[in-house]
Amino acid sequence: MKAKHLVILDFATMSHAYEISPSILYDHAVTTDCYALTAPEDAAARIGDADAVICNKVPITAEVMDACPNLRYVGLLATGYNNVDIPAADQRGITVCNAGSYSTNAVAQLVFAYILDHYEKLSLYNADVRLGKWTESKTFSYFPYPTMELAGKTMAIIGYGSIGKAVAKIADAFGMQVVVATRTTPADCPYPVASVPKAFSCADVLSIHCPLNESSAGMVCRGNLRLMKPTAILINTARGGVVCEQDLADALNHDELAAAYVDVLEREPMAADTPLRNAKNCMITSHIAWTPMETRQRLLSIAAENLGGFLQGCPQNVVNHPQMTKDTENTEE
Repeated sequence: MKAKHLVILDFATMSHAYEISPSILYDHAVTTDCYALTAPEDAAARIGDADAVICNKVPITAEVMDACPNLRYVGLLATGYNNVDIPAADQRGITVCNAGSYSTNAVAQLVFAYILDHYEKLSLYNADVRLGKWTESKTFSYFPYPTMELAGKTMAIIGYGSIGKAVAKIADAFGMQVVVATRTTPADCPYPVASVPKAFSCADVLSIHCPLNESSAGMVCRGNLRLMKPTAILINTARGGVVCEQDLADALNHDELAAAYVDVLEREPMAADTPLRNAKNCMITSHIAWTPMETRQRLLSIAAENLGGFLQGCPQNVVNHPQMTKDTENTEE
């Protein structure tokens, strides 16, 4: 089975220079339109009479669904699906599928790139060497910036899904003491489980891997930050909304925290006036944790498999409960 017409709304969000081709998706449709980017106000017109749409961040609202009565499937080039009105999709019999845990290894890898940068002072030493300071050194080893071993440091992880588990495994391999904070006590967890305040207070490294929801929004706030050691570092590769950015900036600027590494912000692309932009000892990367080539290729393969499974009547990675009210004849053999 194939979709009659597939529309890809924002492929440029996952392929910077089309180094990855969307052609794997074309095999599942009779005809396909692929757009680099789509403004929210153009979504309905571009979807038109299509029965399937693939997108990353374009809002698929109830109004868009109403304007596109043939739409039966929304596939996401992401794990998050907050850009889709899920209740509206349920009511209209539209199946929504996400990409699941495609980026686990990539995110865990970035977490430890941050940690090693901080504990080894890699950025500082590289900058000094380029400035000629080692050339001018009177001793064979130039080491003005203190470095530390990871072994024995406490790694507190908030959120113990696939990424949190991967980060814990790597931390364990470095000899770190792992502590986990999670809403539900995991089965067979080899690490101590603590409350969120305890995770903040005991951490040498605090790494956040929980979803953004009512309980986690604004969790990194003045009160919790004041529980942290002044020598600790905070890492956020989850969602920008878990951090009160002004509170984090204040903590950094007043030396209440040694450093912060963030890959996500409340507004993306970054707003020029974000408080973290010029905060002391704050490294900001541009939402790159998920972007290694292999990771994006895996993501595209999952999106294609999701669409194919839906068309064969065996959907996978479904995130909603669509009422089966849609005409099921909008497919081609």
